[in-house]
Amino acid sequence: METLPFFLDVGTGNALLLLHGNGEDHTYFSKQISVFSERYRVVAVDTRGHGQTPRGGAPFTLSQFAEDLKALLDALSIQRADLLGFSDGGNIALMFALRYPDCVRRLILAGANLTPTGMKTSLWFVVWRDYLHAGIASFFNPKWRHQRELSALMALQPHIPVRELRKLQTPTLVLAGTQDVIRERHTRRIASALPHATLLFLTGGHNLAQESPVLFNRTVLAFLSQGDIAESPQI
Repeated sequence: METLPFFLDVGTGNALLLLHGNGEDHTYFSKQISVFSERYRVVAVDTRGHGQTPRGGAPFTLSQFAEDLKALLDALSIQRADLLGFSDGGNIALMFALRYPDCVRRLILAGANLTPTGMKTSLWFVVWRDYLHAGIASFFNPKWRHQRELSALMALQPHIPVRELRKLQTPTLVLAGTQDVIRERHTRRIASALPHATLLFLTGGHNLAQESPVLFNRTVLAFLSQGDIAESPQI
């Protein structure tokens, strides 16, 4: 068995797992950890090949990252947890919830997408440019191989069927920015397919947790502590 992912574990109460985005680590949530840990046991994870977690020999895929998360929960004897995932972390959280629904109490998806085409065209071109460039460069310099894998996570993944979302009974908060790099109609499609989803668009871009931490934190805590928030087109 490979080494478990690196994680920061602070606070007490119900477990709240924080999953960062592509090329980041648990410090993405530096403005959330201290706030959330006042009410919850916060477990902020570095996914495989990110931060302080080694790449290892397993496949470098979002699906594998979801399995790594299950191994971590088992090791920590956490039977159920709230999951907050940003960007690729949101995709991992959704895949995990679909695979292990009994392990998830509540789900928060911030800037998640079901397919690469959920990204706006401008970002999609940048992702593919970087993916192709890293692929060519890796033939001449092995140091580029990891960058190619990182780019592949966005260029080629995920592929989550909408019909699968309809099976998920977990209360879910779907978040996105009003100027997000994820298409608005794609975010709405995710929310409309989930039976118990609340959809909120917060003023800002993709990185809401860092751009507007006070608003982001208040929104997340309201969902976790009070249940569903009435849908609003913009806050």
